[in-house]
This record gives sequence, structure tokens and C-alpha cells, in this order.
Amino acid sequence: MNLMKRAAEAMASLSIYRSILNRTVPSALYRLLWADDRETFLRAWGDFFAALCERESSEHFAEHLTSTALYDENGFSLDAAAGKTSFAPSMIAAVQRDLQIILRLSQMTPDDLLGSCGFADLPPLPRWKCGEPVKLLSGTPSEYLPRMAEYYRRNGCGIYARYRAFIWRDKKILPVAHPDPQRMEDLKGYEVQRGMAIENTVAFLKNLPANNCLLYGDRGTGKSSTVKALLNTFYKDGLRVIEMPKEYLMDFPYLVDQIATVPMHFIIFIDDLSFSRQDGTYAALKSVLQGGLAANPSNSLIYATSNRRHLLRESFSEREGDDVHRNDTVQESLSLADRFGLTINFTNPDKARFLEIVDKLAHQRGLDSCMEQLEAGAERWATVHGGRSPRVAQQYLRAAEAKVNLGESLQDL
Repeated sequence: MNLMKRAAEAMASLSIYRSILNRTVPSALYRLLWADDRETFLRAWGDFFAALCERESSEHFAEHLTSTALYDENGFSLDAAAGKTSFAPSMIAAVQRDLQIILRLSQMTPDDLLGSCGFADLPPLPRWKCGEPVKLLSGTPSEYLPRMAEYYRRNGCGIYARYRAFIWRDKKILPVAHPDPQRMEDLKGYEVQRGMAIENTVAFLKNLPANNCLLYGDRGTGKSSTVKALLNTFYKDGLRVIEMPKEYLMDFPYLVDQIATVPMHFIIFIDDLSFSRQDGTYAALKSVLQGGLAANPSNSLIYATSNRRHLLRESFSEREGDDVHRNDTVQESLSLADRFGLTINFTNPDKARFLEIVDKLAHQRGLDSCMEQLEAGAERWATVHGGRSPRVAQQYLRAAEAKVNLGESLQDL
């Protein structure tokens, strides 16, 4: 049996890591190895090389192929991600065998395949370079198996190892390939408020008691940015965020069913939350927060943002209506917000706090030499652009930095 067919059979015999065959590059390689006629071989070669190029891996095929093991969800990776340290000898033997197969496949060169395909006088074909496998799989099995288990413990497995941010849509958890890179150090002011959110999140990650959180207050004060920054700060500690649009709140039981057994910590993020009295999703969230059968599991919390403390919008005509039990109506409008164990208020800064935020942002951007001009123009900018807020300060500093780099006057802002 030639080299190509031995490799094909080895790939077919994968057990623990067999689901890597569903990924694009391994699947294309698998079809290439099994090609048994000239046309099929040439087509499969082209498909395989195109798949490598699409993933910018034509110069480092080995790294790409071996990295699929890092993101694979299987019995070994799930147990390791859950913190298990002892595994059945038969599983360890299978894991070792599979990883050795993947490593051997990653070192197959174009010459190896052309020399064993059995087809003569083939046209010139594009060639890839193997490069080196991922560093975690360097050394002997006794060296890299513990490293792999530790990797899964720290990073999770499956899509939750590959991605940190997700969105719920069409009853599926879909990864966000390019999440907002918001960093905590870029957020100025509101240290007390952000400290409360950080403290609650750290407790959650340490499996200590933690609360669902409502961040409410004026627009542009950094409520959503705080949640995004929490993700980027703590994702290496096993935190993941799933954004759930308000209109999908009725799907909450489906979402928690999908993450309940995943050995990670999830924040279910609901942005810009508010309801009308006729909104059916109001009762759904109220049930989720407390008392419903589909309560969120221990590995998840709800973080919601809103511009209003009382999430149920209410008109003056409703207040003056003919409701016999007026107090019950008022309590209903407050009850949802009260079910968040932690509420954090973000209010617009006064002039002094606004200028302090501007100063800190200017210093971070290296604009200290322009501080006097920046402070003079900040109030003027805020007046024109919707009032004082951290968002307005960020927008002002971006415009100012561009002016400075272009050598233009800040007085034009």
C-alpha cells in the first residue's frame, strides 16, 4: 500500500478527534488522499490548495492542521475543560494515537503525494509548505498530552476555545469572528461603577455567589462598553459572552440548554433593554430572572444595559388611567429591575468630571501638549454633539488627534 493510501486509512481511523474531518481543510485533505482517478485527484488537489489559501495557511499547513485539535470538542477535551485530571487509559491511548496521526499528516509534503499517487505526467500543480505544528504538540506524547489537557482547562474546547463572543440567532449560538476590542483601560471615569461589575464578574469566575447585573443610566456613559471590556479582560479565565437580542428572549430556555453542560462561564448580554406594556418578552425575562422553570444555570449570568431604571415604559395617561389597583400597577413596573441582584447607575458627568475624562483620554493619546486647547474646545464640542458623556469625549479626542496629526488647528473643531 502506498504512502497516500496509508495516510487516507489512518485519517479515516481517527476516533477521539474524528470530528476534525468536518472542518474545511482536513475534509479537503481527506478527499485528496482518497482520490482514485486522475481527474478526481487533480480536482481534489485544487480544492485542498484553495482551502489552504482561503485560510492563509499555504505557507504553514502543519500549524493549521494541528490547530484543529486545539478547537475540537470531544470526550477528552470536554473532560479536561471541566477540570478532570484523571482519564481512562484507553482514552489516553486513543488520544495519543489520534494526535500522532494528525502530526504525521501535517508533515505530508506535495512531493510525498505526487510520488505515491500513481499518476504520471501530471501538469504543474500549486504547492504548499508544511512548516511546524503548533507548539503545544511539540515533543513526545508524554510531554504534549498534559499540555493539551491544561490548554483545554484554561481555554475550553470547540467553538468556545476558538471564539470569545457569540450572538443568539435562529435558535443557534453563532460565533462573532471580530468582537469589539474595547479595553478596560480605555474607559475613563466611572471607576466605582466598573469596579462593582468587575467584582461581581470575578466572583462568578471563581464559582462564588454572583448576581445578574443591570447597568442603567444616561446614553453614552459606557454601559455596553463595560460589558465588552469585561469580556476582553477575563476571556482567558474562561469568560464568554453571548449577546441575546431582546426580541429573542422567548428563546432563553433553548439557549441555556445549549450551554448548561459546557465547562465555561457565560454572560448572557442583553443590550438596550426596555419594554412596552404590550411586550410579550417582558414576562419571559421576568420569569428567567427569578422563579421560572428555565432559570439560568450556574455557569451563566445575565448582564443587561438600559437607559432607564424602570424597564417597563409607562405613559402619563397610563398613570392617570382607571386601574382599580393602582399600587399593583406601579409595583409591576418596578418588579423586573428589582430582580437583578446588582444594579449599577451610570449618569452623565458634570463639567469637571467631563474635562477630567477628556484630560485622561488626551494623555493616553499623547496629546498633553495640546491640553489647554482641548479643554477649551471640549465644552463647545459637547454642546454641539449632544451633551457631556464619555462617548462624546471619545469622539472629540478622535477628531482632535486627527487634526493634530494633520497639522491643523484645534479651533476648527
